[in-house]
Amino acid sequence: MFLSVILMAAMLAAAPCPAGAHQEASPTEASPKEMKSVEEKPVVSSHRITLGKKELAYTTTAGYLPVTGDSGETEARIFFIAYTLERKQPDIRRPLLFIFNGGPGSASVWLHLGIAGPKRVQMRPDGTMPPPPYRLADNEHTWLDQADLVFIDPVGTGYSRATKPDFAKKFTSVQGDIEGVGKFIRLYLGRYDRWDSPLFLVGESYGAFRAAGLANYLLEHGIALNGTILISAIMNMQTVSFDPGNDLPYALYLPSYAATAWYHKKGAAPAAELDALLEEAETWAGSAYFTALAKGDDLPAKERTEVADRLARFTGLSPSFIDSLNLRIDSRTFVRELLRDRQQVTGTMDSRFTAANTDPSSPHGFDPTVASIRPPYTSLFNDYIRKELGFRADQEYYILGGGIGKWDWEAKNAYADTSSDLREAMTKNPHMKLFVAMGCFDLATPHFSTEYTLNHLGLTPELRKNLTTRRYRGGHMMYLDVAALSRLSSDVTAFIRNTAAAP
Repeated sequence: MFLSVILMAAMLAAAPCPAGAHQEASPTEASPKEMKSVEEKPVVSSHRITLGKKELAYTTTAGYLPVTGDSGETEARIFFIAYTLERKQPDIRRPLLFIFNGGPGSASVWLHLGIAGPKRVQMRPDGTMPPPPYRLADNEHTWLDQADLVFIDPVGTGYSRATKPDFAKKFTSVQGDIEGVGKFIRLYLGRYDRWDSPLFLVGESYGAFRAAGLANYLLEHGIALNGTILISAIMNMQTVSFDPGNDLPYALYLPSYAATAWYHKKGAAPAAELDALLEEAETWAGSAYFTALAKGDDLPAKERTEVADRLARFTGLSPSFIDSLNLRIDSRTFVRELLRDRQQVTGTMDSRFTAANTDPSSPHGFDPTVASIRPPYTSLFNDYIRKELGFRADQEYYILGGGIGKWDWEAKNAYADTSSDLREAMTKNPHMKLFVAMGCFDLATPHFSTEYTLNHLGLTPELRKNLTTRRYRGGHMMYLDVAALSRLSSDVTAFIRNTAAAP
């Protein structure tokens, strides 16, 4: 989850790295006690879940697979939880999904217990946090009905650890991360005899950035995908980086600002229906507004006033305040200014969420979305894996940050970008289908930014037929909202079914 920031692509409001990559902790080396536990055999257990009138019997496997270097030495151990349906017809090739979240620095718990797995954290219907103690329930929207699921925690997240500090540095980079997960997938296919399964990647936030690069990496190692599913995607970091001289994100964020203002009934935006408002904001942002930004200091005074007034209508901020920002509103400023008169801040991951603004003079602050979701997901995962799956470990399960050091974006004098890898994968493997889900209240990886990247892949008209996009009335984790959860799950399971069945 997300940019993701989950440390995702921005669980922090507008940090310099996309999606607010978290860079506080140093790489973690497994202790001897931990190393002993990770070398044990995976824990396997059997379970059942009832979906309507259908009962699914499935096997859960929780454990580690080693990641080895060229010398054959184990450099890391990646933790995973796999769900496989017990089948009466084992000869049927059942689809297999490899699923991960983002950050970089986030475990897969969000997609695992938020939408895809057989259990789901029960939040309030609008996705906000209920009072503790929290509850885990059977997930009627699980994707297990359509495919087997493997939730991967990349090195430095969850229980996954490098075996030495020097090895940890290798995995805290764009390519090192991709190679680590790629090696895990290859090993899993061999150890669990799944080379003949229809294969899918599922990545959220920075996980989408990883998936785009991984699709091409796997292909270069002889592993072709049937489909790739990107949720709240980021692939080109230029589209979310508010840097001097980079005007692109100011235009790409505007439609999400408009949706947020509409939701909170600010400015003139509430007068419009949301879909119509978004269409208007996207049209203006991609034309007149971007042209005005491109003029820089040459923008005439009259035109500057017109732009400020138009921005005020869309964003709910005052024209004078917008003018003081030189017509450029970054997301960190927006979430703290929109509801200042109500002494509130909005969320970054989901801008419908709010919290009290107890330090209005500070330019920084926490994300109400992250504050709402972290406690229930943390406590319920730790309870679930021990009591229901029978897996026990003493080390901390890094849900969101804490296990990685400074991230190497491998982009000198440029922005990190894996969209070209995705284009390469789709070109080399024209059978691979792509599904992209976006939330209109997402201020970490805004939908217009994702659409901009997809529209600049340079695909041929024939290859573009392999692309499916869907927009939801939700945030970065649109599945927190019950209505969006139901629709997203239906769309994804239909995509898996149709793609896996394609000739």
